[in-house]
Amino acid sequence: MNVVVEEDRRPAPDARPVIVSSTVSDAHTWNLVYLQLLIEELGYQVVNLGPCVPEEELIAACARIRPAFVVLSSVNGHGGQDGLRLIRRLRAVGELRDLPIVIGGKLGIGGADPRIVAELAAAGFDAVFDDNSDGPVLLRRFARGLDSGGRRELR
Repeated sequence: MNVVVEEDRRPAPDARPVIVSSTVSDAHTWNLVYLQLLIEELGYQVVNLGPCVPEEELIAACARIRPAFVVLSSVNGHGGQDGLRLIRRLRAVGELRDLPIVIGGKLGIGGADPRIVAELAAAGFDAVFDDNSDGPVLLRRFARGLDSGGRRELR
């Protein structure tokens, strides 16, 4: 018999919230609710921007809120394409250049593709989780790495 011990749910040392959003073309919401609950379990407050968020709105929210990090989710298979355009625009904004940002889900319509993952990481995402990844486990590690001062460890 396996016994599951819940992890310590202490509040994260960084009091800033986390932004959760989909990409501009993705209308799915269940994934965003799941991510919000997962991140709240880690002790963060979450600002869930919802589905189909225009890039300008997401960039403005990041500049206004100054989140601890951003999590983008894609279910429709266009996350790679939408994510590349977004990360290039976001990294061009001086005060957001070093903002930790993660993207995950179905990033291409053909399924998991290591080339898409590599392209997104090279473009500036701090972590990229495709649909072959164990996203929840990797997202927890990513958040803990940020809590302890780590950056850009998961790609």
